[in-house]
Parts: sequence; C-alpha cells; structure tokens
Amino acid sequence: MLLNTVYDKYKTISIVGMAKNSGKTVALNHLISEAIEEGIILGIISTGRDGESIDVVTETEKPKIFAEIGTIIATTTEMLSLGDATVEIIYVTDYRTPLGKIIIGRVKDSGYIQIAGPQTVNEIKKVSSLMLNLGAELVIIDGALDRRSSAAPSIADAAILSTGAVLSRDMDKVIEETIHIVNLFNLPPIGDYIAREVVEETINRGQIAIIDKDLNVNPIDIKTALNCGHIIGDHIEDNSKYVVIPGSLVKNTIEDLMNSTRKYKNIDIVVTDGTKIFIQSKDWLKFMKKGIGVKVLNPINLVAITVNPYAPQGYYFEPDNLLERIRYYIKDIPIVDVVLGGE
Repeated sequence: MLLNTVYDKYKTISIVGMAKNSGKTVALNHLISEAIEEGIILGIISTGRDGESIDVVTETEKPKIFAEIGTIIATTTEMLSLGDATVEIIYVTDYRTPLGKIIIGRVKDSGYIQIAGPQTVNEIKKVSSLMLNLGAELVIIDGALDRRSSAAPSIADAAILSTGAVLSRDMDKVIEETIHIVNLFNLPPIGDYIAREVVEETINRGQIAIIDKDLNVNPIDIKTALNCGHIIGDHIEDNSKYVVIPGSLVKNTIEDLMNSTRKYKNIDIVVTDGTKIFIQSKDWLKFMKKGIGVKVLNPINLVAITVNPYAPQGYYFEPDNLLERIRYYIKDIPIVDVVLGGE
C-alpha cells in the first residue's frame, strides 16, 4: 500500500508531478481509496487547481477526484459548486485567488470534488495546519513540478514524486529525468550544525554571500545570482567554504562562476533545498564532473515514486518493464505503479 509509506509517519505530504499527466491525480486517488478502506480522515489541498474532468490548459481528459464523507478539503468559493459532493463550509480564509476566496470544507455527502489552494508557500502551510486542527489525520498537498516548492520541507513533511511516459516517447529519457529530480531532492545537507545556523541566518536575510572556513559571512552586493556568477566568482578566496544563494540556482550562474575562478572546486554552493535548482540533467552531470559541489539547508524527504506508463498522446510503455527499469536505478525509495493497482 502506498499509504503505508506515509501514514502514522508524517502529518503533511505533497504529491509532485514531473509534468502534466504524469499520474499525480491517479496517485492522489489511490491514496484516497486506501484511506477510505482504513477509515483515515484526509485533508486535501492543491497548489493550483485540480479535479476538473478536462485539463483547462492541455484540453486532455483528466481523472476526477473522489472524496469520502468526513474528508476535509480546500477549494474556492467559485469551484465549490463544480463538484457533486455535498460540502459544508467550515472556514473562510482571507486568501484570495483568481477563482475566489479559499475556503475549507468538510464533505457531508461523498462525491467528486474540485480542489484549489492559496498562492504562497506560507499560506499553504497555514491551510494545512488548519486542516489538521479540524481533524484531518493526514494532509495531502497536490503539487506540480512547475511549482516544485510544494515539495519543499518548509511545506510538507514528506514528498511523493509522480513520473511517467508523458515525459518522453523514449523510456531512457523518462528514467534519466526521473533520476535527475530524485538526485536534486536528495542533495546532502550541510553536516556542521554551527555552519548550518550561519547559512540559515544568511538565507533568511535573503543575502547572497561567501562564508569562509572560520564561518565569517561576506555578503555580496547583488540582488540575484542570475547573470552574476562572475561577480560571485570574483569574491571567492582561498579560505572560502560556502557560496550561499537564497534564490534559484540556474545553469548560467554556475557557468559564469566556473569561468571566473578555478577556486570553485574548493567551495560548496548552498541553496535552501532541491526545489530551488533549475538545471537540466545533462548540464547537471557536466557540472558534477567538473567538480561543482552543491549542498542544501534542508533535504527533501522523498518517500515514494509513482509511475504512469501511459501518455495522453496515445503511446505507452510496457508497464512491468518501466517499473523494473526504474527500480533497477533507484533502489532505496519505494516505486509503485498505481495504474496497475499499486504493485
């Protein structure tokens, strides 16, 4: 059971899809059906919008979301009437979206629902806490890779990654992209707890800075690391230990850094967590081979991967083959094909 990987271990989990139609909603429905069997009260929230039968962007058919009596959901005032479940409104938040105010409700008569959530990390966290206070035993946050922050440790205790055939017609490419995201999510944290405190304070101040081996912080007077890798590189000295980047880490920042100094091999770049890295697999491997070191303040607790062998474009992989091959390369995380019934 997929539910066994999270229930009684965590209070909030996020399901993050690597792309649209990667099987994220199928995974969510799988968890919901297992929770119904076990009599577990769920809270369900989305970082965007979910539950509609046709994807409003791709115009492809989507699985609906079924909610049992007692389920606590977050949705908006406009979307409440779009499902056929009877929902009692128990809390109206001040959080606004283009689809209306976010409300929290309890399902009184089971049926299909459409869900939505607030726009910011802080608001999602607050809504999750409200749901737990209202009796949810486990809150599931329905996220997406284009909103990877839904997997961040600041939002959820654990994450489930959904991948599948939709990524590419080439199975090798699907596996490569999946391994890449798993590697980013599993980047090592800073081991020294004193250094960690210094890095955390620097990130909380929003400062791009160099921290030396004596843990002195030397801020760099730039607002963003984008297009400023050469400036960062110019500030790296022989005793430098960490380059702290509070925002996103992208390809050109690392390229410019490497081109401006050879001392980059002696430092670790530190970001908040793996959701802050936006670098393609082939570029990431190239940087690793050239000696770039990256650590995180907070590692992401990836507890399971779900695979969907079918793509909405009409092609598919042989399910057992895809499952077997991903399991061959990723050994320490449970991998489940929820389309085949969770085997």
